[in-house]
Amino acid sequence: MLEKTRQNSQNDLANIAVNRFGYGARDGELAQAKVNPIKWLTSQLTTPVFNNALPSSTDILSEHFHFTEQRKKLKKQNELANKGNKMLDNKSRKYARKALLALSSDTVKQAINSNNSVSWRLLDFFSNHFSVSANGRLMTGLAATLERESIAPNLLGQFEDLLIAVEQHPAMLVYLNNERSFGANSKLGLKRKKGLNENLAREILELHTLGVDGPYQQNDVTELAKAITGWSLVNLKKEQGSGFKFRAFGHEPGERILLAKRYKENGLQQGEQMLKDLAINPATAKFVCYKLAHHFVSENPAESLLHEMEAAWQKSSGNIKQVMKAMFETQQAWLDTPQKFKTPRDFVISSHRALSTQKLNDRAIFNALSLLGQQPFNAGSPAGYSDEQKDWLGSSALMARIDWTTRLSSYRKRVNAEKVMALALGEDINTHTYQSVLRAESRQQALTLLLMSPEFQRR
Repeated sequence: MLEKTRQNSQNDLANIAVNRFGYGARDGELAQAKVNPIKWLTSQLTTPVFNNALPSSTDILSEHFHFTEQRKKLKKQNELANKGNKMLDNKSRKYARKALLALSSDTVKQAINSNNSVSWRLLDFFSNHFSVSANGRLMTGLAATLERESIAPNLLGQFEDLLIAVEQHPAMLVYLNNERSFGANSKLGLKRKKGLNENLAREILELHTLGVDGPYQQNDVTELAKAITGWSLVNLKKEQGSGFKFRAFGHEPGERILLAKRYKENGLQQGEQMLKDLAINPATAKFVCYKLAHHFVSENPAESLLHEMEAAWQKSSGNIKQVMKAMFETQQAWLDTPQKFKTPRDFVISSHRALSTQKLNDRAIFNALSLLGQQPFNAGSPAGYSDEQKDWLGSSALMARIDWTTRLSSYRKRVNAEKVMALALGEDINTHTYQSVLRAESRQQALTLLLMSPEFQRR
């Protein structure tokens, strides 16, 4: 056990548990973690819960369908319809932007107020791992629904279930154009000359499972792409429901070979079986475990830590909760000094947790993340936002943090920085920072110095 192999005090271990693996302490959490840090971390692994009153992907797809239908009607009318078309377009864009703001801000607010912030950090990790960007009217609305509807429900289960749920979600299908990918020899392909799109298949292999250096070739990309042809969306004009729809008449017929393994023609199950096999492939275990260790522990995680996590992956057939527990229980995850520089998202969430913020404005949250360079669902690439310190530690990025922190502190003039320091960092603070905070000219300056201190900026 950890306590037998380290010389750290329980205070040190509690601080590492709360700040390295979670989003920082709220009132009383350091004391709770101090009793048994590993047990506390394991108890943190619960399924995230959202505000279900907000729009779902079904709502967003339905709104988009009605928009396209109304636009078609207007186009059939005379030139006087141009004004109405513009108004309709503006209304639809406003709906999508409003949904993005509400949904993405809700995730941040839940993370700030949660008593299980480790799970919310894990959710953010996989949301970035399966990155989608809010580009265009439809994706602006859909992007934030992926983490709520496919990632969160499968966050602590088998990776294969998470993988399939993500790849079949409307946001991923639309983002990587698979809803329009049909086999050349399928009924639809032969009739309408529809073609194959390899975008989703390529990202599944390169970013979601095996990794860019994984054991696959271009032919494997093509074979996987053919296996998931027909993975599309419900046509609301002709069909009931919403979301994922397998279109057998658009599926490329025939046997497929992926990573030297043959997969018989059996429709939807052909692609799903490929994903299941990819999920338990040793290369996937290696790639995802490294990313998890890199995100939670260090940019240069120890080989022994990676070995324990990969072993847990293989033993449990990719159970995410078991992999996380293996990380918690490995000594090399509890390095004495802070290893990670906080990303903007991490910094904003941990700051509000330290301040025990009660009322949070959606626009203020969204604007803060945008100002600091990590606007929700705006990575612009399926690779997601960087998890490297060098990409967040530039002079302009630091100035943006100082500006934001100064404004935040100005709104909290009655906050006692010394109490916040004790709540968030406990005894893990050096003499220089402690004295700087206590000797500050004002409470606003004291709070700014605390939030910008090395102890708070790193975890």
